[in-house]
Formats: sequence, structure tokens, C-alpha cells
Amino acid sequence: MTTRTLLLALMLPAGGWCAVAPADARRLGQEPAAVTQPSQRSGDTPAPQQPEPTETPVFRSESNLVVLHVNVFDGRSDAVGNLTKDAFQVVEDGKAQTITFFSNEDVPVAVGLVVDNSGSMIARRNMVLAGVRAFAESSLDEDELFAVVFNEHVRFALPDAVKFTRSRPQIFGSLTRYPPGGKTAVHDAVVAGLEHLLEASHQKRVLIVLSDGEDNASRHSEDDMLERARRSNALIYAVSTAELGLTGGNTRLLKKLTEISGGVLYRPDTSDEVVEAFAEIARNNRRAYRIGYEPTNGARDGRFRRVRVSVRAPGYRNLTVSTRDGYLAPYDVVAR
Repeated sequence: MTTRTLLLALMLPAGGWCAVAPADARRLGQEPAAVTQPSQRSGDTPAPQQPEPTETPVFRSESNLVVLHVNVFDGRSDAVGNLTKDAFQVVEDGKAQTITFFSNEDVPVAVGLVVDNSGSMIARRNMVLAGVRAFAESSLDEDELFAVVFNEHVRFALPDAVKFTRSRPQIFGSLTRYPPGGKTAVHDAVVAGLEHLLEASHQKRVLIVLSDGEDNASRHSEDDMLERARRSNALIYAVSTAELGLTGGNTRLLKKLTEISGGVLYRPDTSDEVVEAFAEIARNNRRAYRIGYEPTNGARDGRFRRVRVSVRAPGYRNLTVSTRDGYLAPYDVVAR
């Protein structure tokens, strides 16, 4: 008899009984809108195709707690952190759910930084370091960090024996370990980051992707990457560099990635706005909620469950939201 808790990452609004809509890409300053761990780190060869997950969830209890990681934004894109349990309503597949768990404590986070290290970033290394520094300065001392840097190769930036670090100097230094240049394998890098987060000790997990979204070297397809994101409990933010260059990038890809996970896409126009985006992500992570419920639909059929959340917050107006649109239900495995 085992029970497995499903962890979802949601970002929700406050104000009026408004239904939560999927995340929307936004420019900085405007209104915001089980994978297996790789057996070894990628070296100087292109990231190989990862096998399908082998860890099979088995559910034998009568119910399974769904835990939603929630952020609420006001009209200035600031997270609202003083709401109560009664402000929230959860609906799954059109049926209201009873909230049985609620917490607004500031908990430590496991954070993966997925950083474009291709030729287009040669002149932007100082921008990357400044952004990461801004994020780290607003993080908790207990937060666990790691970095993935990628061009056509996907590399873990920390020393091989270090999976996560709480040392700010170590994470800064890791970002300069490999010189920039070459093509881009963003699909492979995101998959590697999601898989590495499975080893984190903190339950709240965040992936921050700095890229223009263009991919010309991955082994993984776009669909494969998005499916991994849907099955993960990680909250994915993306800071697009497409507006900083002449190539245009693929903002559509980044938008889909953040929508699936419940994160936010930032589209800064300048290097200074890139730095501010990292700082805003850190601030928003500090003002989060965890909301849990036991679904009224107890079927263990592995099907997609659509989740909608609404929130009432007297005194607030023009609140917006970014949210994961649902989750995959558990499923029983019949022994053979």
C-alpha cells in the first residue's frame, strides 16, 4: 500500500471570482499574464536521446493529494503573498474541489539555471552573470542551485562531484567554466535540467531558461521536451533573449514551455531588463502558496485532468495569473 503525492506548479491570481487562464507571454513591466535522471552528465558530445521514464508510479490508496504551488500577481507584476485559504477555489474537470491543505510559508527551492552558451552569447556573458547574481541575492540561503550551459553540447556547469550548491560564488564561477560558441540544443538542455531536478531534496523545484528559443542541434524533439515538462512538477520560467538580437529566435517555443508548467515568459528589450527579470523571478518565488486537495475523481486511468483555479481578494483589482492547466492522473500497474 503506497500513496504518492502529485506535485503541481501553479501560478494564480487574486481579485474577483475570475477563472484562471493559461500563462501568457509578456514584456517586462507589463501585466504578467516521472522523468529518469540521466545516468551520466553530458560531456563534449551532443546530448543523446534519453530513454522513456522507467520509474512507474503505483497507487493503492483510496485518494491522492494534489499539491498546487501557487503565486498571485497584481497589476504591477508583483507577487501577492498575504491571501488566506478562503480566497481560493479549485475546480477539476468542471467539479469544485475541497481544499484540505494550505500553506503560505516561504520554503527553500531547488533551482536549475539553463543558460544559452552558443555563439550569440559571446558578447552577453556579463549580462548572464548579472542576472544570476540578481536572482541569487533574493534567494534563501537554503536554496539549492545548479546550472546547465548549452550550445550543441549540454554540460552541467558545476564540478562533476557537485550536483547542487548553496554557494553563490560557486554558481557564479560555474557559468564561466565553458567558453561560448557554436549551435543551440535548447530541447536537450531543458530535458537534462528537468531530469536533474529529480535528485533535489527540496520539493519545490524551478527551472529558469535563458535563451532565444531557437534550436538547431537537439536530439530531442520539441514535442518530447514539452511532454517532459508536462509530466514534471517543476515550475519553468523563461527569459527570452530574442528581442536582443537580429535573428528573432523562437519565442513561441518558450511561451508553450512556460504555459505547460505554470511559469512565466519574460521578453525583455535590453540587458538591464534581463537582469530585472531574474530579480523578479526570485521575488515571486518568495511569495508562494501551497494548496492541496483530494480529487473527487478517484479513477487511476492516467488521463489528463484539467484544473482551473479562481480567487477572491477584496481590495485588489487588475490581477493576472500564470498557471499549469492540469495534470496527468495516477495509474495502476498490473503485475505480470
